[in-house]
Amino acid sequence: MTIDWSWISGHTDDLTTLTISHLQAALSAVFFGLLISLPLAVVAHRVRPLRGFLLGLSNVLFTIPSIAIFVLLLPVSGLTRTTTVIGLTVYTLVVLLRNTVEGLDSVPAKTKEAAKAMGTRPLRTLLTVELPLALPVIIAGVRIATVMSISLVSVATYIGDGGLGQLFTDGFQRDFPTPVIAGVVLTLLLAVIADALLVALQYVLTPWRRRRA
Repeated sequence: MTIDWSWISGHTDDLTTLTISHLQAALSAVFFGLLISLPLAVVAHRVRPLRGFLLGLSNVLFTIPSIAIFVLLLPVSGLTRTTTVIGLTVYTLVVLLRNTVEGLDSVPAKTKEAAKAMGTRPLRTLLTVELPLALPVIIAGVRIATVMSISLVSVATYIGDGGLGQLFTDGFQRDFPTPVIAGVVLTLLLAVIADALLVALQYVLTPWRRRRA
């Protein structure tokens, strides 16, 4: 399998546009997944009867094939980026919700009791004590969800979106491997870079872990 380097050099602008589009779709899904999963995780953590239901619902949604989700959304949002983002957001929920719940569960009870004894209100305890201490577990979920979303964006090619996934269909249809290879390499690079940046973000946001180390 040979690579036509002249094709790559001649399509730099197209590759850049597709890469940016691919990344925007993936990050948008993770962002909206966090907006949805954070309050649901707090509810699941504090209202135990709802815990199993919420985690089970996210698991059920995760079992729906990605193409099926996009097809089901077509009558609602059509052949648009919105369909892609909604579909990907659904898949991020199972990881983000579970990790956030586990992160909140990992906060020592004595720490929360100490905050309560100091007169800290429940909301402030959540924002200044529980969520910061749960951050490493939450970011671990964000890392998984981000890499997963970057890999799944390509599936949206079937509805006319898909970012770098368009290179796959173009290469297969023309029996021309160069676009396929370029798409795979760029997708992998996006995943590796995004994961590394999230690791760096966790390092910056959790200074107490550095001091303890």
